[in-house]
Amino acid sequence: MTSSQMQKTSAYCFLLCMVVISFSSVLHAEAAISCNTVYSKLMPCLSYLMGGSKQASPAGCCSGIQSLYTVASTAADRQGVCSCLKSGAASLGSSIDTNKAETLLSKCGVTVPYKISPNIDCSKVQ
Repeated sequence: MTSSQMQKTSAYCFLLCMVVISFSSVLHAEAAISCNTVYSKLMPCLSYLMGGSKQASPAGCCSGIQSLYTVASTAADRQGVCSCLKSGAASLGSSIDTNKAETLLSKCGVTVPYKISPNIDCSKVQ
């Protein structure tokens, strides 16, 4: 896997963690949303999170975040999205601009009561 591919994968995971945290809390169940779905919805956010985009609101990124927020209607869905985000974030490591990542949800009009973090315990997401 090339460095660019690894960075993209990590950015996806980190962003996914952010989205899942926004759905926070936890119940143990199986999620119906696959990581492929999560990554495809968040793909437009990647260049922004990796510092390549100067846009205030990345094109397509916010619609992907809002779509995931709407689709992840159960605790199991939100936990699954969280797990996908954590895996992706771990892959990308330091290639993500954490300042941009922390403000992305609010820029996209999604409000969550929890702090977005790559260290979130997905089992506590409700």
